[in-house]
Amino acid sequence: MTSRHQATADAIATLLYPYAEVVLHDMASHTVAYIANNFSKRSVGDDSGLDELPAKLETDIIGPYEKLNWDGRRLRSISVALRDEAGRIEGLMCINMDISVFESARAALNLFLSGDRVVAQPDVLFQDDWQERINQFIHRWLRTRQLSLSILQREHKRELVEALQQEGAFRGRNAANYAANVLGMGRATIYKYLKEMKEPT
Repeated sequence: MTSRHQATADAIATLLYPYAEVVLHDMASHTVAYIANNFSKRSVGDDSGLDELPAKLETDIIGPYEKLNWDGRRLRSISVALRDEAGRIEGLMCINMDISVFESARAALNLFLSGDRVVAQPDVLFQDDWQERINQFIHRWLRTRQLSLSILQREHKRELVEALQQEGAFRGRNAANYAANVLGMGRATIYKYLKEMKEPT
């Protein structure tokens, strides 16, 4: 049984290295037959503890379920029944994924992104920040229309330039050039739209 599934176990363990251990259990002897990337400190020949496993399973996939490793790390595991040519269960492949590192990363990200120590923008620094105001206006405009910068069509860009003009966004020095860079269009096109807005209809 081991020889037929060992390469599969090695492949899974290699792909998910170093976070996955793959254990093959032999149902005939109820022992551990093979371990790829062993971090559970079990050994080949150890008792599998699967004596209570029924001969007929309702599903060939059991889990995912959680376990605790010897060193306290949390594991998320899934087991797959291995059948012979006659359809009888000859073994069990258990994949144990160490999720403790991801939990630590999540905790670090949550702490970093929580914003507990973030203060409001100080007015003394940002009262003349026309770039910030243009950014905020553009993204409010996009959200209300369920659009994004990457999918804006020419007509969308024209409407947005007109909206920015009505907001007074182009009073800042080099504001037109900044808006052109943000919207992915030529500065001359923005000036063209602004000129057309001034012309009588």
